[in-house]
Amino acid sequence: MELIYEKSRKGRRGIRFDALDVPEAAFPEEFRRKDDAALPEVSEFDVVRHYTNLSRRNFGVDSHFYPLGSCTMKYNPKMAEAVAGNEGFAHLHPHLSSSAAYWPNCQGAFQLMHDLERLLAEIAGMQEVSLQPIAGAHGELTGTLLMAAYHRAKGNTHKDTIIIPDSAHGTNPASAAIAGYKVLEVPSDRDGTIHLDAFQEVLTDKVAGLMLTCPNTHGLFESDVRKIADLAHEVDALLYYDGANLNAIMGRCRPGDLGFDVMHFNLHKTFATPHGMGGPGSGPVGVGERLAPYLPGPRLKKAGDSLEIHMPAKSIGRMAAFFGNFMMAVRAYAYIRQLGSEGLTEVSNHAVLNANYIHARLKEAYQPAFSKRFMHECVFTATPQTKHGVRALDLAKALLDYDLHAPTVYFPTTVKESMMIEPTETESKETLDRFCDVMLDLAKQAEKDSAALTEAPRRMPVGRLDEVRAAKELNCAF
Repeated sequence: MELIYEKSRKGRRGIRFDALDVPEAAFPEEFRRKDDAALPEVSEFDVVRHYTNLSRRNFGVDSHFYPLGSCTMKYNPKMAEAVAGNEGFAHLHPHLSSSAAYWPNCQGAFQLMHDLERLLAEIAGMQEVSLQPIAGAHGELTGTLLMAAYHRAKGNTHKDTIIIPDSAHGTNPASAAIAGYKVLEVPSDRDGTIHLDAFQEVLTDKVAGLMLTCPNTHGLFESDVRKIADLAHEVDALLYYDGANLNAIMGRCRPGDLGFDVMHFNLHKTFATPHGMGGPGSGPVGVGERLAPYLPGPRLKKAGDSLEIHMPAKSIGRMAAFFGNFMMAVRAYAYIRQLGSEGLTEVSNHAVLNANYIHARLKEAYQPAFSKRFMHECVFTATPQTKHGVRALDLAKALLDYDLHAPTVYFPTTVKESMMIEPTETESKETLDRFCDVMLDLAKQAEKDSAALTEAPRRMPVGRLDEVRAAKELNCAF
């Protein structure tokens, strides 16, 4: 496809500006360009066609099956987008919340945030929720700072360590370290869940908390979670819930009831707000009774029939400007209210069903990483395919030629040649079957014609890239 500069023709225009309707101002000579800007001269149609064709070469959840495990590229319902486009929300300026004089103009937004906090608290079994953090990792940092505030208030200055399983998301140890803690890793057992004996060996009075994902990144429910919580609480350690996989248990059990003291929600993973480059993100934090006084401020409180802003005395302070990414809260609120409690339970039911359907169809061709029943995502290892010279990366690249995005590969790092597949709850059986059919076909190709995979993709605008070099040298030619 031609680049937009190659379409340029001297004198061609897509727009003409109207005559000035204000007095012309003199432009300082020292700021003038010596030469005209090197801009393409193209028609409006050239521009529209160029960017439309570029968009058709992109992979996204609105156009392709996108089974990223752990990252959960979930469909964003257009209903929620319509609600977020409501002028009463979209046209509110955040500075209106800065002065009590303007609070009457913000009551609709205040009420939505207040109600969403209560809904999230109920879903997760937490006492209070703050919407302020602006990403999942930001929520993790907020949670670890809340843990630190709790221990400071109790004089637990000796507690300097947070325990993290080897299967954790990489942001967990980073968040703990930024909050000032030492990080102690504990291994998984052969079944893929936290090694209970290893956990007990390192659980001392110096431990401030444990960060746990449940189900974990192996796609498995931590069946000892209640015992783990009780052991941690015996030494006054707190239990942090990484909410990345909440969509697997929503409506079935609640982190607060399992013994967790603090958690973050990924609104994009569980409650269908945009993800990644389609963001911005949002990672609200929920807490139990012990940590509620330390939540980020300002907070909303009832004052008669209205809501007002206040800063709690023991708050850790602001974690973001205003109330975080408010428009993400609008989308999540619309999603939750549309589905209701029964609908949210069905979300987790179908997420687990879809993942286990893929597992059932692929388990003979690809080796499951664990023998336990998977939850919302299933993990395979491509180690058997390596005998034919084919790696997980080759399978991922080959899927692009079939108009399918790859699942997550090489994470979790605890599984060699890992392929982590999460179909989410919204994909149809027909879509899952097509994906499984292609994966089964690739398994056969790996045995008979491995070069067809190691040279993939063949039908994309570019072939196999040196991805490290491409990230560092954006203008390099391949």
